[in-house]
Amino acid sequence: MGFEGHFAPEPANGGSAARDGASQDAAEAPGNDRRKEEAVALVLGDIHSAPPLVRIHSQCLTGDVFGSLRCDCRQQLEMALSMIAQAGAGVLVYEMQEGRGIGLMAKLQAYGLQDQGLDTVQANEKLGFKADHREFQLPAEVLKALGLREVRLLSNNPQKVAALESAGIKVVERVPAEVEPHAASERYLNTKKEKLGHLFSDR
Repeated sequence: MGFEGHFAPEPANGGSAARDGASQDAAEAPGNDRRKEEAVALVLGDIHSAPPLVRIHSQCLTGDVFGSLRCDCRQQLEMALSMIAQAGAGVLVYEMQEGRGIGLMAKLQAYGLQDQGLDTVQANEKLGFKADHREFQLPAEVLKALGLREVRLLSNNPQKVAALESAGIKVVERVPAEVEPHAASERYLNTKKEKLGHLFSDR
């Protein structure tokens, strides 16, 4: 299933900023700062008889498709698909958020800066971006559209847990998404823990 949403920067009063596809024309009007997001949901089995295993996976062309060892994205994607298959039910939400939301071209520029010695967060910030531009509003809306109110979330990222909880979806369990590191991804994983707050049991 495919989904599309339009989102404004988080309101100061904490209110909802989500818009559905019917708002596309207004969202894309000149001067409007709403951002368009898209996602695909892969659904397996009966996801309503018990809280299903859910993975929110951000697009990573370099890792998911080309097998880059700079990150753990492909390993996590393969792990998620395998675990959902073994469980017999679950949802993988594949969100178009390349480079933690900065886009493919900027991500490749960030790779160049990493080759010069910066870590993934420093590189994003050097280019004028935040460390992480994702807010996970669309995945939450996708899960609600699928009729889910409780999930087992496969993630190391506490921001994903917080985003779902704030959207009214109870995370009954956070299932670790830890994979075997490569030498090329060691620094990246350490940065995710130290600067982005990701949770790892053995780091």
